[in-house]
Amino acid sequence: MSQLQRIALAPSQFQQGQILFTKEQQHYLGRVLRLREGDRFIAMDGKGKWWLAQLAGEQAQVLEPLLVETELPVSITLMVALPKGNGFDEVVRCCTELGVACIAPVLSDRTLLDPSPQKLERWRRIATEAAEQSERSFVPTILQPVTFNTAVTANQTSHRYICEARGEYPHLNKVLSSISKEIVIATGPEGGWTTQEIENAKSAGFQPVSLGRRILRAVTAPVVALSLITAICEV
Repeated sequence: MSQLQRIALAPSQFQQGQILFTKEQQHYLGRVLRLREGDRFIAMDGKGKWWLAQLAGEQAQVLEPLLVETELPVSITLMVALPKGNGFDEVVRCCTELGVACIAPVLSDRTLLDPSPQKLERWRRIATEAAEQSERSFVPTILQPVTFNTAVTANQTSHRYICEARGEYPHLNKVLSSISKEIVIATGPEGGWTTQEIENAKSAGFQPVSLGRRILRAVTAPVVALSLITAICEV
């Protein structure tokens, strides 16, 4: 099955053994993926289910369900202070490949980016494409950007960490000896979190941690944090 093309669809597009496509998806299947009548592909609903399907005109026939075990045993929510430029595109792409469940973009005191609604649509599209490419069962949720203080007080998961490059904090891999079912981890902007932001996070139940002795870029830190977590929970 690994050589078949994969496409993520909305659950509502699966109706009585048939798959209904939008005009854009029909174009994507025919012009981009170059699928023809009778060709088989893998359909994903982005919620954990895969099916083997066969193209039939402007629709497709569901042939059989597929068992896929590519997800992490832990649900990871990544809070990322939005980096400047288009750096968040790569964060979404890489972290989707690594298995993140939810990405929460946050506006910190040092955030320079003021994202438009079109940015959110773009990030969700990138997450869908990356989930297809990496054979994920789930497409990560990309939340609306909110302020950092709103984000840290909204999430009540017991295992919450905030990555800080400066300060005598334990390394992330030292505090992850026992992996829980849910983890929230926050990574900062260019220039790092402010002292007040660290204090606010600690008051909300976040444990400050280090990702190592070097200063990482805002787009590198989320990838490193997720890589450390996946290395522990997938051994």
